[in-house]
Amino acid sequence: DDDDINDVASMAGVNLNEESARILAANSDLVGSQMQPCKDEPFLAAIPLHKRILETAKKLGITDVPAEVVTFISHATQSRLRAVLEKVTVITQHRMESYKDDEWYEQATDVRSQLKFFEQLERLEKQRKDEQEREILLKAAKSRSRQEDPEQARLKQKAKEMQQQELAQMRQRDANLTALAAIGPRKKRRLDAPGLLSIGGEGVGLCGGSQGLGTASPRQYPRQKITRVNLRDFIFYMEQEREMSHSLLLYRALLK
Repeated sequence: DDDDINDVASMAGVNLNEESARILAANSDLVGSQMQPCKDEPFLAAIPLHKRILETAKKLGITDVPAEVVTFISHATQSRLRAVLEKVTVITQHRMESYKDDEWYEQATDVRSQLKFFEQLERLEKQRKDEQEREILLKAAKSRSRQEDPEQARLKQKAKEMQQQELAQMRQRDANLTALAAIGPRKKRRLDAPGLLSIGGEGVGLCGGSQGLGTASPRQYPRQKITRVNLRDFIFYMEQEREMSHSLLLYRALLK
C-alpha cells in the first residue's frame, strides 16, 4: 500500500519525504516546547462568594461546597453579565439610530416640532398676561386719587418694585454692552493662516521663514464613540426577557 501511495504521489510530482521535512522545518520552533495553560482567574471575589453560597446551601441541608462550584458560579455570572450588556448595547444603538436621512422611511409625525409650537403658545400667553398686569400696575401708579384703599396701595407698591427691577435690568444690560465694547471682538486664529504648515494632519509653526520648524501642535486623536445606556433601556430589556418580565427587579425599576 505504501508503495502504491508513493507511486501515485510521484506520478503527481510530489515528493513525500521533502514535504515531511519541510513541514517539520516550518514547525521546528514548536517541537519540544512546553504549553502552559492560562491561569483561571475568577470574575468575582472567591471568599465572599463562597461565604454567600454556604449561607444559601445550609438552608437546603448542604454543609460542604467545593471550590470548583465557586469558580463555576463566578464564570457563569461573568457570562450572564456579558450577555446582558451585549443585548442592552444593541437596544441602545437601535434607540440612538436616526432614520431622517434614510430614503426608505418617511416622517409621519414630528413630536418635537409640536412640543416647540405648544411651548411658543405658552410663552406668548404668558407674555400677554405680563403685559396686561404691567398696564394695570402702571395705571395704578399714575392714579392721583386722595382716598386710596389698601388694594390700590398694594398695586402702587408692586408697580414701584417692577419699575425698579426693570431699571436694574437696563443698567445691567448697558454695563454688559460697555464691557463687551471695551474688550473688542474676539478673533479666532484660522487654521490656514500664514505661518502654520500642515504636515500629515498636524500643525507645525514656522520660525524665521525657512530656517526651522517650531514645536508641533498636540496630536488630535479621533474621539471614541461612547454608547450611553440609561434605565429605560434596561427596563425594555427586562420586559422582553421571559425570566425577568414578571420579576421584582423590573417592578422596582418602573417605580424609579
